[in-house]
Amino acid sequence: MANTATNPFAVKPSLARTWEKANFWIFRLAAYFILACGLAIIGNIAIKGSRTVFQSTAPFINTTFLTQAPETLYVFEYNGVKRHLGNGEFRVFQEQEIAKAKAAGQPPPQFKNLETFVYSAGGIFPCIVGTLLLVVGSMTIALTLGVSSAIYLSEYAKPGRIVRLIRLAILNLAGVPSIVFGLFGYGMFVVFFGWNVSILAGWFTLAFMVLPVVITASEEALRAVPKGFREGSLALGATKWQTIRKSVLPYALPGILTSSILGIARVAGETAPIMFTAAYVMLDKLPWQAGGFNDFFFQGVMALPYHIYVVSSKIPQNEYTERVQYGTAFVFLLLVAGIAAASILLRNRLRRLYKW
Repeated sequence: MANTATNPFAVKPSLARTWEKANFWIFRLAAYFILACGLAIIGNIAIKGSRTVFQSTAPFINTTFLTQAPETLYVFEYNGVKRHLGNGEFRVFQEQEIAKAKAAGQPPPQFKNLETFVYSAGGIFPCIVGTLLLVVGSMTIALTLGVSSAIYLSEYAKPGRIVRLIRLAILNLAGVPSIVFGLFGYGMFVVFFGWNVSILAGWFTLAFMVLPVVITASEEALRAVPKGFREGSLALGATKWQTIRKSVLPYALPGILTSSILGIARVAGETAPIMFTAAYVMLDKLPWQAGGFNDFFFQGVMALPYHIYVVSSKIPQNEYTERVQYGTAFVFLLLVAGIAAASILLRNRLRRLYKW
């Protein structure tokens, strides 16, 4: 005889369980939608940008785009052939053709339908160098000041009203728009200190912008280290600083590097602060080519985000500027991803090295 008794432990349908399942799918679809949007944006940049960076013939990488400075593109017809030449190549070509015409006793050559497109030829090498300099310098300053502040707040400061106000101020600074930091850097470093538009002004402006994130993440990483490490070190006769340096800071480094990863992404992608303090639209020389060691810190640079902004919004748009836009954005993504990947690898190595 079949057992017709119902299972008392079976899940019974109800309105609450129906809503639970509906919420599950809403959250799941929302997460997938965000992922799909991110992949669509990055994929679009990767597909269009790779056409600029890579080529079908050896060496398969557009070395000109990665090793030369931006130039004006000249598009014209000559002897029935449409030519695309950068500013330097066009000048050489023009001089050669004029010399040939003079030698043959002919009138100067005529270039038909001559058009010029700003920043649509050459490459972005100065922008890559400037971005690397700004990221490395500003993150060095931010980590030095941020970790020092976090050590004080976590290990030395006693709980009280002043400490609470400091932490509140740090949280408020994290929400300040980047344009405000740009204006602050312009007024403080460019005008008041007299550093002008320079690498040094850009370093400190960007460092102050990411400082709240670095301080908060570093303080949480320090607090996550068990108190027993501190007590054991102090019980063996170590000083407060020796305890922090030997028994606390090494185990907090993975968390501190997490803050650096977040800071790198923000520093590298901000346009407003560097536009006011560090970046130029066009520079003929790299910082170390302009003068001595002291002059290096007071030279401006070109930067990838500012270059993208100028090419995308400040000059007439056409098929040639689109090529530069997506190529620059593609290289920019690779550069940020490479720096972040290096930080992640270092963080994972430290996690394996320091365990408790």
